[in-house]
Amino acid sequence: MSIFFNRRRERRAPFAEPPIPRPSQASTFSKVNLAQAESSLQKVAVWCAVDLTASMVSILPIDVYEGTGAAQREIAPPKILEDPSGEGYGVADWVYQYMASLLLRGNTNGHVADRDRLGNPTQIVLYHPDEVQGWRDLKSGLPTWRAGGAEVPADEMWHQRAYSIPGRLMGLSPVAHHAGTIGLGIAASRFGQQWFEDGAHPSGMLTNDQALNKEQSQTAKARFMASLRGSREPLVLGAGWKFQAIQVAPEESQFLETQKYTSAECARIYGPGVAEILGYETGGAMTYANVEQRSLDLLTYSLDRWIVRTEKMFTAMLPPGQHVKLNRAALARTDLLTRFRAHALALQNRWTVPNEVRQIEDQPPVKWGDEPNAAPAPKVQID
Repeated sequence: MSIFFNRRRERRAPFAEPPIPRPSQASTFSKVNLAQAESSLQKVAVWCAVDLTASMVSILPIDVYEGTGAAQREIAPPKILEDPSGEGYGVADWVYQYMASLLLRGNTNGHVADRDRLGNPTQIVLYHPDEVQGWRDLKSGLPTWRAGGAEVPADEMWHQRAYSIPGRLMGLSPVAHHAGTIGLGIAASRFGQQWFEDGAHPSGMLTNDQALNKEQSQTAKARFMASLRGSREPLVLGAGWKFQAIQVAPEESQFLETQKYTSAECARIYGPGVAEILGYETGGAMTYANVEQRSLDLLTYSLDRWIVRTEKMFTAMLPPGQHVKLNRAALARTDLLTRFRAHALALQNRWTVPNEVRQIEDQPPVKWGDEPNAAPAPKVQID
């Protein structure tokens, strides 16, 4: 029986969402407004982390199965797994939006536009994450939804959440909870840009060992600048004159240390391994072995939880007895020799058949390739 009919009264979220910092009244570079989901994407590390995670999940092939154990068989995916929104953009685009909303706001909401005869949704059009508000009614305990300022019936609202805690209908927002770190990174970038656009520092000093009045100084400056414009010829200065370029340390002008720190912190918001894959962790030698290990760590500790969540989300849309698996093998990109050795090992131990290997390698099937090797294949040394 549904939890909404157990007569328990569930109070509205007792834990208030931390306020997202609004623009300050200070100088222009510090006006960082994260009230909109897209605003945090101004920070390159946030953009890259969100795009990496959403892209990796959205490109995985979707396999649908019926039954379990020995009776399990693969079936054709239903219409909703080909184009969930019905807008013609396909499932990969829809999954990317679904993931981006979860990663930025902790929630994904959609309007159930159509259902099949069993009540399963066949079309879900996603809302912008900032358009939706949701809470539980104090009397009935049922969820109440508003989208774009209008109330939406609960049976027409599709909701998935991440970063959930007890007592709250909506998931926690990563951007809201880490607004200080993200805002600091954006502010540092803006200050660096502003420094070079309108920062009050001269590019150099032209000096002379003799005392000059105002008129002489202006004349010398004008002649010096005139000699530089439109010419790449060597500059010749007379006796007593000296030109010194003013160099500004990059660490001071661009806050590189601050940016590196906030970039790594922003990437860590989205899980272990993300900062390393994006290059925000330094100090270790980059080799093929540790690059491969970093990719494995990313899949194990960061991506797999989102893949499992997506599998369960799609499975909930299907009739009982059917389930979805995302093909993780698509992420296991290896070099040619390693891949062929793996194929040889599978064929040698009769785990697979030649046509399955040929399909992976985008080769056409052969007549004799649907059965395991009749005799053990020659042993292949796997280093």
